[in-house]
Order: sequence, then structure tokens, then C-alpha cells
Amino acid sequence: MRILIIGNGGREAAFGKKLAEDSRVTQLYFAKGNATTEKLGRNISLTDNQELVNFAIDEAIDLTIVGPEAFLVSGIVDDFRKAGLRIFGPEKKVAKLEGSKAYSKKFMQEYGVKTAEANIFTSYVEARNFLEKQKFPLIIKASGLAQGKGVVLANNKDEAMKTIHDFMIAKIYGDAGIEVVIEEYLRGFEASIICFSNGKELYPCIAAKDYKKAGNGNKGSNTGGMGSVAPSPEFSEKHFEDFRTNILEPTVNGLKDQYLMFRGFIFFGLMVTEKGCHLLEYNMRSGDPETQVILPLLENNLLDTINDCIDGNDIELKFKNEKAVCLVMASGGYPGKYDTGFEIRNLDKTEDVTVYLSGASTKAGTVYTTGGRVVNLVATASTFGEAREKVYAAANIIHFDYAFYREDIADF
Repeated sequence: MRILIIGNGGREAAFGKKLAEDSRVTQLYFAKGNATTEKLGRNISLTDNQELVNFAIDEAIDLTIVGPEAFLVSGIVDDFRKAGLRIFGPEKKVAKLEGSKAYSKKFMQEYGVKTAEANIFTSYVEARNFLEKQKFPLIIKASGLAQGKGVVLANNKDEAMKTIHDFMIAKIYGDAGIEVVIEEYLRGFEASIICFSNGKELYPCIAAKDYKKAGNGNKGSNTGGMGSVAPSPEFSEKHFEDFRTNILEPTVNGLKDQYLMFRGFIFFGLMVTEKGCHLLEYNMRSGDPETQVILPLLENNLLDTINDCIDGNDIELKFKNEKAVCLVMASGGYPGKYDTGFEIRNLDKTEDVTVYLSGASTKAGTVYTTGGRVVNLVATASTFGEAREKVYAAANIIHFDYAFYREDIADF
């Protein structure tokens, strides 16, 4: 089979590695890919939906898998299906559940999905007036796509006022922040659950834990994820049943009622409090860096699982009784302003880890940084301690200027 994977992060590299292990896969293409994917297949520098459709037709692509949310929100799945091409991902009308936090919050409220109380604003003045009367802390979210960074914990009124000004007036995330969601702050721990959808039902993977903040102790700015572990050590069977009853099943009911069932991934970002699981967000894709720890533990054949979902067949997911840890090495300054173009050294000297180069590219045989999240180090073991030891040993070997990483990933 000839497979096209759209995206250039660690998630897409993880998909590629899993699929490359299948002897039926004869060629992998990545758009645009990175320094790891070029070793698994061929990188192509296409970013336009129609160009990708034309490429898939010309190269007789058998299956396309979409990683990033922007492509899904722009309707790439619709474009591929109109051309008679096989693709795994939600249509544009479904991807809106991620593309608009306001829309997804209304969906949750309508179908009884357990979530934080929230108010939605398109008027800056009305948002300001609302904040004048509130108790803090509060969560403020840019409604549109902001690469995982448009969420702020405002501890007081001044922080909240600055945030809505940054989002709605200064437009630091462009049009993503012209509509905002202001919601109650929930205290607890976060968990991520990725589900496969076959157009009829949702099939959940084991829960993962994502480390979103840039600094140790979960401090600093929100990032796209500084590491992850699976299975989540905090998420119990009781939590899972709560999730199934109060979040998963109402979501399925809502998707069916709105004729939004699809064939692809859906990601549930959860906050687990003393009162149980609450849904923070839907992502209509597989998570990053959660995918990097879920796939090494997945016992199912990934190609068969995806094809079964596309064909509407029932599936049963099975996972190894092991632990997986992913550590992200990032560029100094990330998620804010950072420099790139630094050589990444000692990649060939690591042991017992899988290295996914996300924000990196190769020039004349040398690998250089190109993004904020640069290196993903993944290891599995019978315990988190063993897996943690492997990824930090590798991080101590790999070097690029101004590199940083959290020191508390999987430190239970």
C-alpha cells in the first residue's frame, strides 16, 4: 500500500514508524514531514489541499491520514472524498468541534456532556463587563485554533483583562481570539483519551497524561506539550466509567443527533476533579505528544484498525501491559519567540529510545532545528521509572544550542 501522512510533527513520525513496520506498506509519503520521516519515506513540500489531492491521484495513494487540525478545519477530508480518495479524518463540519471552542462548548451544553460552566463572548466590552463581576481564577480561551496556546489561567482581574485585550483587540492569535470562552477554573488532574471512530461508535484508547506547561511543576506558559506518559497513572477504572457515562456516551448521542459521525480520531481533553471527569476540549485528531506513547503500547495492527474504521467495521483495541514515556526537547524561548537553525548533535549515540525529530530538518547530512518542539524521546518499560531513566539518559546526550526540557516528566 502507498500511504500519505499529512503533518510534520512527532505525531506524524510516530504514525510513520508504526506503519513502516507493516510489510504491506510499500511507500510512505509525508507532507511536509521532518528529519525523521524522510528516513521512513519521502517528504513532499505540499501544503495546499488541492495540491495534495492531485498528488494523491497522481501517485495512486491508497490511504491518507491527517495529523494537524488546520487541514481538517479547512476541509481536506471533504476534498479528498470528493475526488474518490480514501482518507482517515473528520469532515469539515465535524472538525468545527475543534476549530471553534465556542461551538464545541455549546455542543457539550446541549447534549449534557459534563464540562465546566462557561460563557461565550464576541464583544470585547461585554467580556470586560462580565469579568468585572467575577471571582478568580478563571480560564479564558481563544475560540479558534491557536496551536494549543490560546488558553490562559487568569488568577486575578488584571490578568483576565489583559488576556481578553491580547486575544480580542491585539489579536495575538489572529482571528482565533476574536471570540472567547470564559469558564470556571476546575481543580484536579488532566487526562487525555484518544478514540478511533468507525462512523457508528467511538473506541477509546488507554488514557494518557500530557504535560502542557513549559516549566517544571506545571508552571509557565501553555505549550503544545512538553511530554506525555501512558497509561495515565492517576486515571482509574472508576474514572474511566465516569468518562464513558458522562462524556463519551453523550458525545456519541450528540454526534448521531447532529449527523456528525465520522471516520477518524477524536481526542477528549479531560479534567478530573473531586466531582469526577469534566471535558475541557475536543480535538478532532490524534494528540501530540500523546500519540507517541499510545502507539508503542497498541497491540493492534494500525493499518488494519484504520481500514476497519473507514469501512465501518467494529474494532477491539488491545494494549501492552507496559509503560511509555515521551520527553520533548524544545528550543529556548518556546512557546514564545525562539531562534532556529542550530545543529542537533549526538543523535546516533542514544540507546533504548525512539527518537522522533519534529521541529528539525536535514541539510547536507546535518540535522538542524526548525521549530519550537524539536526532539521527542520515547521509551517503554515495565515501570515508569525505567522508561523515564531511558529518555533522560538520551536527553543528556543529545545537544543543540539553547535546548531545554522539563525535568519532571513521569516523576511520580
